[in-house]
Amino acid sequence: CKSPSPRQNMPVRYFIMKSSNLQNIDISQQKGIWSTTPSNERKLNGAFWESSVVYLIFSVQGSGCFQGFARMGSAIGCEKSQDWGSAGFGGVFKVDWIRKESIPFQFAHHLLNPWNDSKKVQ
Repeated sequence: CKSPSPRQNMPVRYFIMKSSNLQNIDISQQKGIWSTTPSNERKLNGAFWESSVVYLIFSVQGSGCFQGFARMGSAIGCEKSQDWGSAGFGGVFKVDWIRKESIPFQFAHHLLNPWNDSKKVQ
């Protein structure tokens, strides 16, 4: 029997992760890792420790689509990755991909974000 998560009664959090290119998404899907800018790290780590699960919804800037979604599998550490080949990224963390599929924003236009002036999720 599996013991319950110590954070099971905590809220679920969702974040949209914008990537500058599709190659970063492909690397993430192949290696099960992600890295973000240092300015996002504190927010994501806080959500990881204070939530039962954190879902990350990925989109390449300008694509008009979501490329899939994953569950945050670990807190963000200090180790950096050269996989993205770009300065400005912080530490690496584990992601567990749930769905890898291009989904046009129009399929999610009925979803509104109450923490962003009820704008459409995209």
